[in-house]
Amino acid sequence: MRKVEVPDFRLRIADLGSVIDKSYQIFITPLKNMNHIVNISSIVHLSIRLSTMRSTRCYLRSFLRPGPCNLSPESCDFPKPTTSIQYPVSSIRRSATGFTLMEILLAFLILAIVVSTILGSFNAVFSTTDTLENSGKYYAMAKNCLNRMSLDLNALYVTQPPYYKKPEFDDPPDTYRIVGSNVDVGGIGFANLRFTSSAHIPLDNTSRGGIAEIVYYVQSKADGQLVLKRADHLFPYPPFEEKGGDPVLCQHVKSLAFKYFDTEGQESEEWNSDTDDYDHATPTAIGIQLEIGNESNSYTFETTVGLAVHREKLE
Repeated sequence: MRKVEVPDFRLRIADLGSVIDKSYQIFITPLKNMNHIVNISSIVHLSIRLSTMRSTRCYLRSFLRPGPCNLSPESCDFPKPTTSIQYPVSSIRRSATGFTLMEILLAFLILAIVVSTILGSFNAVFSTTDTLENSGKYYAMAKNCLNRMSLDLNALYVTQPPYYKKPEFDDPPDTYRIVGSNVDVGGIGFANLRFTSSAHIPLDNTSRGGIAEIVYYVQSKADGQLVLKRADHLFPYPPFEEKGGDPVLCQHVKSLAFKYFDTEGQESEEWNSDTDDYDHATPTAIGIQLEIGNESNSYTFETTVGLAVHREKLE
């Protein structure tokens, strides 16, 4: 009968039991002295592993020393931790309640700055657009007005000697005289101009033509707006009166002035060709200065019309 070499087996088992005992002590001792919070699930798994290790120790010792295993289970009670891991309060609140009040206020501040910048840009664009539209409207209106006045003055009619003679003291005024004066309209001085021209515009659906009396004057409307009007009447010329039915040449008038130039190039703000003050002469050119606009913006337009005919001074 062949013998089994038991000593080598026992030695190995003894060595293995010693290793398990030392591992058990090394593993249990740090856990007993731990001073931190241990997860419950980890403790459960640890208890199971400890029970398995005790059973293994008893089983291995039974090979060395036959008999019951008297290993008493060691207590695995862990002391209550005296210290715990402290987490920042801000992180706990953030995970529980979302954004902080300071973050919300900062977000609103940034949003207000961005919105203000965008609105400011839009306001600048809209303001520039409105200015361009208004300026375009005023330029077109002033252009039409000055073109009409230039056509009227280019068709100026003046009587020449010997048909024209110096008037006597009690003679009626010259029918074809040129008179430029300044009048007060709403507390502001505006220029008036009266002359005769062949550029008659019939407004009564008649084809009758002739030399018309034309008067430029500024009138205040019911809403306070100032407009430049053109009166046009054929002979016999009625006494001048401002009428609501006269055509409007230009709206939003802020100022109107005429400059009259004589043969020597001297200018005057007023003129009357039927008086001795101007030697019964007519101007050689008339300058027009027109200002239109609103309360915030105004535009000034100027032009000078050289008269095709004029009367020299009478001695």
